[in-house]
Amino acid sequence: MGQPTPASHHDDWWRSAVIYQVYVRSFADGDGDGTGDLAGVRARLPYLADLGVDALWFTPWYLSPMKDGGYDVADYGAIDPAFGTLAEAEKLIAEALQLGIRTIVDIVPNHVSDQHPWFRSALRGGPEQELFHFRAGRGAGGELPPNGWRSQFGGPAWTRLADGSWYLHLFAPEQPDLDWSHPAVRREHEDILRFWLERGVAGVRIDSAALLVKDPRLPDFLEGRDPHPYVDRDELHDIYRSWRAIADEYGAVFVGEVWLPDSERFARYLRPDELHTAFNFSFMTCPWDAERLRRSVDETLAEHAPVGAPATWVLCNHDVTRTVTRYGRTDTGFDFATKAFGTPADLALGTRRARAAALLSLALPGAVYVYQGEELGLPEAEIPLDRIQDPMHFRSGGTDPGRDGCRVPLPWTAGAPHAGFGGEPWLPQPDGWPAYAADRQAADPHSMLSLYREAIRLRPAFGDGPLTWLPARDGVLAFRRGAGICLVNLGDTPADLPAPSELLLTSGPLPTDGRLPKDTAVWLRA
Repeated sequence: MGQPTPASHHDDWWRSAVIYQVYVRSFADGDGDGTGDLAGVRARLPYLADLGVDALWFTPWYLSPMKDGGYDVADYGAIDPAFGTLAEAEKLIAEALQLGIRTIVDIVPNHVSDQHPWFRSALRGGPEQELFHFRAGRGAGGELPPNGWRSQFGGPAWTRLADGSWYLHLFAPEQPDLDWSHPAVRREHEDILRFWLERGVAGVRIDSAALLVKDPRLPDFLEGRDPHPYVDRDELHDIYRSWRAIADEYGAVFVGEVWLPDSERFARYLRPDELHTAFNFSFMTCPWDAERLRRSVDETLAEHAPVGAPATWVLCNHDVTRTVTRYGRTDTGFDFATKAFGTPADLALGTRRARAAALLSLALPGAVYVYQGEELGLPEAEIPLDRIQDPMHFRSGGTDPGRDGCRVPLPWTAGAPHAGFGGEPWLPQPDGWPAYAADRQAADPHSMLSLYREAIRLRPAFGDGPLTWLPARDGVLAFRRGAGICLVNLGDTPADLPAPSELLLTSGPLPTDGRLPKDTAVWLRA
């Protein structure tokens, strides 16, 4: 059990860390049942150490019916048996730390599973009903939902029970929303934080961080009306200030999942007494376009500067189309509303751009998140209709392919059954998956894995300090940090490199004339 340490004794590792996202179910299968588990992660810790990451962010590993990939939590104090045991999680945290790798756990405060003891008691008429949003319906017989809110997964945000009452769920019906105006909800989550911080975790990622508080009147949402009835309510900040006090006892850090278009409102979550960092979704969803990317970088740094918080850079996660596939499409941005089956992608083009994007993100000031498999250059997989499990697909009426395509179990060993993942995977691996296997890439100095390893190794030497843009023609991003210079050519013709300079790393081969080809990035030392 970890003991609280005065916050003044902790460094600010999180300000420039490389953090690797582990989706446990698809990382590595240690017991051969086809589902990734903690034993599989522990066996692969040397791989993660060789990659050079500073921390691991684990998506929920708690007891769950898995109706939404573990984001429907039934018990925060228990590890789901499919993944292992609490004792094994404690061993994993300790073993990773011995390798210099910290652990970040995922907390889902907006909702719980419908199998959580609180909700099961509430359905029986218990006092726990006060911990959720139960309401009578509208219409003559209460047959209409209490309001017109829509689920994030599509369809209404309300489900009617046999007694005629309705309950709120901003996500799937199996994920009832908690009522954060009730003090018991706040106490419970503060206890959850302490539970995991006592076990040595270094940080907490907060799922759907801007959605917890609802207007108690539960009014219909009207476009353009402020404040929003359930997004970015001012009452949230008092919650996160109380959480920050707990984190400071242990020297732990928070990263919030905060999707907000208003940069001033976004920055409020990063004040010195609230969250340490928040995910930068504008960069992740930005198209492969020099002007748009530069604007995203500028806006990100500008919105973080007033509160002194570090930016975060991420190209992909467990919810969005994998980078190689997205950058190989005609539309290289990302929007949940535009996802569709059968969208063509040029994977060779997407891979060149993903390699360049890796050097771009790792050269920017702040922390970088790498989703498992990005370092292998994995593409999005097309999942057969009868194997899709994501509720986004079903709630859309079958039009949305869902998120399973970026969650396919990893390939570790090219010549082994199931590409070395373990037993027959819970999601099918596409044909050709062994070609991306980690063992094959480790032996290839030009592979995506080798590029990530070298970039992370060189990152401290690349440069430090604030970002300064350098003169460059249209289609080229060029900036300096200390003695380090990063150039990314997103244009249609080769670009000149500054001289004199020393070549540190390139995302692709340079021609003999020394110019930078299109869709290629380079690190230089001035």
